[in-house]
Amino acid sequence: MGNKRKSFSYMVIFPLSLVLYEFSTYIGNDMIQPGMLAVVAQFRADVSWVSGSMTAYLAGGMVLQWLLGPLSDRRGRRPVMLLGALWFILTCLATLLVHDIVTFTVLRFMQGVGLCFIGAVGYAAIQESFDEVRCIKITALMANVALIAPLLGPLAGAAWVAVAPWEWMFVLFAVLALVAFIGLWRTMPETATRIGEPLSLPVLVKDYAQVLRNGRFVAGALGIGFVSLPLLAWIAQSPVMIIEEQGLSSLDYGLLQVPVFGSLIAGNLVLAKLTARHAVRKLIWLGGWPITLGLLLAALATWSDPHAWMWMTAGLSLYAFGIGLANAGLVRLTLFSSDMSKGTVSAAMGMLQMLIFIVGIEFSKHVELAGGIGAFSAVNLACGFIWAALTTWFLWDKTAGSKQQP
Repeated sequence: MGNKRKSFSYMVIFPLSLVLYEFSTYIGNDMIQPGMLAVVAQFRADVSWVSGSMTAYLAGGMVLQWLLGPLSDRRGRRPVMLLGALWFILTCLATLLVHDIVTFTVLRFMQGVGLCFIGAVGYAAIQESFDEVRCIKITALMANVALIAPLLGPLAGAAWVAVAPWEWMFVLFAVLALVAFIGLWRTMPETATRIGEPLSLPVLVKDYAQVLRNGRFVAGALGIGFVSLPLLAWIAQSPVMIIEEQGLSSLDYGLLQVPVFGSLIAGNLVLAKLTARHAVRKLIWLGGWPITLGLLLAALATWSDPHAWMWMTAGLSLYAFGIGLANAGLVRLTLFSSDMSKGTVSAAMGMLQMLIFIVGIEFSKHVELAGGIGAFSAVNLACGFIWAALTTWFLWDKTAGSKQQP
């Protein structure tokens, strides 16, 4: 009976606790944004600080990834992950003591640091804890958390500020993270294999150099970044394209997000069903068809008619379904394409992808402003072709992801 209880905690409570922590950090960004007008009004600040909150939060989410992965390799996943959850809880509660917009924004940056622990530490622990089939299922389901937050967060935040002070949102974020902290503390296994080894800057440089010399790893990591870029560019630029340029309402804008994100969630759920019956490489190629066909549909539609936003949304929805089907498997294979400890590999993946996102989103924005919706779709289609080329190179080794597990 004791072994069954331990197995249940390890197999269920641990990943659920990590999911809850991930959700608390994501909702901590999406839910406060509708309340930022109330924040700047209370602090008598300019409205330019509204977007500054999100920028500071995301900047915090990038700043420590390079360190946390190798640190958790040598000091343990458990203590580093628990420290991250505790940090997020305390910085959320500290918002109750803020009295000016500058301090608030600094705290947003500090809260954003909590995001770093998800990929560099938490996901590495998941990958090391479970076999390939179960891991891909868990990763696919965890990915849906990131999609629920931007769908529910803005609506929940707008409702919250209508009935309660915005400060108490941060108490909600802290409570969610506290429940996750308790679950992680009780059930998270220790999976690091290099505990006790020295950590120094020359060692970090040597480890990262070894990872980045692996061509297959770099191809996989860049492929994941490029295939995700059209979705992130859509999130960043769709308010301008739909509301300002197409003249649609905010409600129309919100409704057009549903099929895109709904398709992504559906793709993840289908992946969770198919993983046990098909080899991982087959699922990646299976997802490749809707990825390329969806981006091609969006491009052809918007090239022929700049107002074909419905066809563009349909194409992006098909593409999003393909991402849901292909990405979790590609992440798994990319992470294990390097023999380096997984904290370092996961951090390297995150940094390469973040570089693509930062440069690519700005590039897509300027292309769309200069050339319109058709040029924007052309950039997205190019990302799909780059993904296909990189994935073909990555999967050139026929043994990669070929094992079918029951």
